[in-house]
Amino acid sequence: MKMKEERQDLNEVEEKYQDQKDCDVNGEKSCSIKKPEVKRPFSCSQCRKTFTCNRNLKDHMLIHAGIKSFSCTRCGNTFRHKATLKNHMLIHAGVKPFSCSQCGKSFTKKGQLDYHLVTHTLEKPFVCSQCGKTFTCKRNLKDHMLIHAGIKSFSCTRCGTAFRHKASLENHMLIHTGIKPFSCSQCGNTFRRKSSLENHMLIHAGVKPFTCTQCGKSFTVKEQLNYHLGTHTLEKPFVCSQCGKSFTHKASLKNHMLIHAGIKPFTCTQCGKSFTKKGQLDYHLITHTLEKPFVCSQCGNTFRYKASLKRHMLIHAGIKPFTCTQCGKSFTQKGHLDYHLVTHTLEKPFACSQCGKTFTCKRNLKNHMLIHAGIKPFACTQCGKSFTQKGHLDYHLVSHTLEKPFSCSQCAKTFTCKRNLKDHMLIHAGIKSFSCSQCGNTFRHKASLKRHMLIHTGIKSAALSLERLTQKGHCKVPLVTNSSLKPCTVFLNGC
Repeated sequence: MKMKEERQDLNEVEEKYQDQKDCDVNGEKSCSIKKPEVKRPFSCSQCRKTFTCNRNLKDHMLIHAGIKSFSCTRCGNTFRHKATLKNHMLIHAGVKPFSCSQCGKSFTKKGQLDYHLVTHTLEKPFVCSQCGKTFTCKRNLKDHMLIHAGIKSFSCTRCGTAFRHKASLENHMLIHTGIKPFSCSQCGNTFRRKSSLENHMLIHAGVKPFTCTQCGKSFTVKEQLNYHLGTHTLEKPFVCSQCGKSFTHKASLKNHMLIHAGIKPFTCTQCGKSFTKKGQLDYHLITHTLEKPFVCSQCGNTFRYKASLKRHMLIHAGIKPFTCTQCGKSFTQKGHLDYHLVTHTLEKPFACSQCGKTFTCKRNLKNHMLIHAGIKPFACTQCGKSFTQKGHLDYHLVSHTLEKPFSCSQCAKTFTCKRNLKDHMLIHAGIKSFSCSQCGNTFRHKASLKRHMLIHTGIKSAALSLERLTQKGHCKVPLVTNSSLKPCTVFLNGC
């Protein structure tokens, strides 16, 4: 009886293989020889699919029942059949017995090798009737047709995101569970998928096989190259229906739509802040630690992220690849250039609803609104003083130390932060970039120019400004109190 069932199974496989051979590019069967009809007396009561033997029907019923009795001890994945579990264990063991004779790439299953072999040919006989896209195998065409049909049968019970394939949903669920079973032996980074670990290992090996033909930049994975290629064109075909913003990639548009929907599924367990992407949450989590493992070898500055260190190194190298076309000023980062470009316009489209103050960018308005709300989330652990922005707290923390690591190369004066050193260097350079449009006086700082402009608004305002300067010790002349007298000539010349 067992031999008979095995023979029937073999007949089924042969029949499926023959069906595939008889399929033309449109997926329609065209048989040159009429095959004898195979009896399938065993029928599924739920979907009416038929089988040649009872065993195959029983295996099929496991799908409807959702039963997966065989569990992987390494990563927790479950399977319906023992044979499937055995094949899965080859992944953890690193065994890939099936090798491609053309490129040497290895696989755990023969089916994967057969699928891969098609990539060495240019044949794509399966054509989509709606958009004309071609595929190497019928399965890929079927998967593609789901896009046109808009069918996403598998939904996440946690966040509601829908997927076309069950495997995609299973991969997505790892985000919510936080399980990352694949670990890098060199740096300890963990990954949800083995393919992600393999791509990561290319970084340690220094291998970047995918090169951009336009700029020569190389990447470890093809997806990164494809994403990069969009930067060389001005095309942004994916447009948001709500705000009109356009994107080069569909994935970017999807992430953007979460903003309009107000969906932020990834929440920080320490402060409760939520994010639309898990990567944003991972980036945020580092702010709750004082660790800054990336150290600059030239000045000793430390950073939380490797990318931040790389950007910082451009300063030492003097590299400023992003140049303003209007004034010629250069920047180390594109974000800095974008921020700078706003200064060439008088537009300040973001207005505060409470005091009417306007801003060039939305971020500045958000920071400003914290003042009205009285929210100061960043507190100093030493004195309890609070700040609306983390940058202000970082600047304040230096005041609790006697360290002044930034030294002037000309007069040896030391400063607590680099910004103060830069301001000081303007004195030695004699640079006064801010000029008064009414009297021609020049100043090193914009704030100094603003104080000076009070003079031109009237004697009283000038006297008040002079009084402040006298109190600070910046001006040694007596204060003029008689409005009939001329204001201090020394003050008019910029003290």
